[in-house]
Amino acid sequence: MSNLTYTLRLLQPRYWPTWLMLVIMRVMSLLPLFVRRAIARILGGVLSRLPLRFVHIARRNLELCLPEMPAKRRRHILRGHFRSLAMGMFETALSWWASDRRILQLTKVEGEEHLRAALERGRGAILLSAHFTTLEMGARAVAARWPLNIMYRPTRNPVLEHFLNRMRARRAKRAIARDDIRTLVGALRNNEPVWYAPDQSYRKKGAQMVPFFGVPAATNTATSRLARMTGAAVLPYFQERLPGSQGYRCVIHPMLENFPSDDPVADAERFSKLIEQQIRRTPEQYLWIHRRFKGLTPEYPDFYRK
Repeated sequence: MSNLTYTLRLLQPRYWPTWLMLVIMRVMSLLPLFVRRAIARILGGVLSRLPLRFVHIARRNLELCLPEMPAKRRRHILRGHFRSLAMGMFETALSWWASDRRILQLTKVEGEEHLRAALERGRGAILLSAHFTTLEMGARAVAARWPLNIMYRPTRNPVLEHFLNRMRARRAKRAIARDDIRTLVGALRNNEPVWYAPDQSYRKKGAQMVPFFGVPAATNTATSRLARMTGAAVLPYFQERLPGSQGYRCVIHPMLENFPSDDPVADAERFSKLIEQQIRRTPEQYLWIHRRFKGLTPEYPDFYRK
């Protein structure tokens, strides 16, 4: 396909809503912080009360993961989550268009010495993260400081995919599609850091049922295989949005000891426990709208049936 043909394809009327969304997000990235927070508070409060499918999913996830909490507390977290989700949209826009200098001002990364120590081993480093609403800012915070490779899930929308590839090329050393194992292994063997978030529902080859808050969930256990194959260090990495105008706190934890073990399921459960700890720190900021509890077999309960 020639460049002209490809460009004309992206300008077809069916993609105009995507282009409009990108223009809106560009405007959003320019808004002052207090305006972004006010819009997020209003939008999140409205969304959390609507009879929408993803609101039901988030509510059900909270019931499954935090059953010990009073229902009133879970409702409070649900409202806070949708405010956080709306704020995450602004942060995504900011992560795309803000300069490295601006990102450095907004974010504080703790534990950079752990990443340096991991890379001194000469076998690469996997920054093992998870899907919080602050995910884009977390990845961008490291990319502004280190030549970072980012694992991502391709989208079926060609306009959005084209745009995201351009942005990732500007902000990261390399964007690696989640199924491109060869490029991922090559980056690690070249002693490069890779940002990787394997915490969402995964039902392809190699998936295992691993407890998440005590509930079995279809989980990707490939991290153990990657670490064994390349010898890369594995370092948990989480970020959180701080109150007011304090910005973002990002923490690179020390490399996991005795990882990988002989049991990939135990390794995945070990990381799940770390995610659970971070969720309990900032429950509103986890991505609760994802259907995390889907099974590998037909007899697995349908937790999201209304």
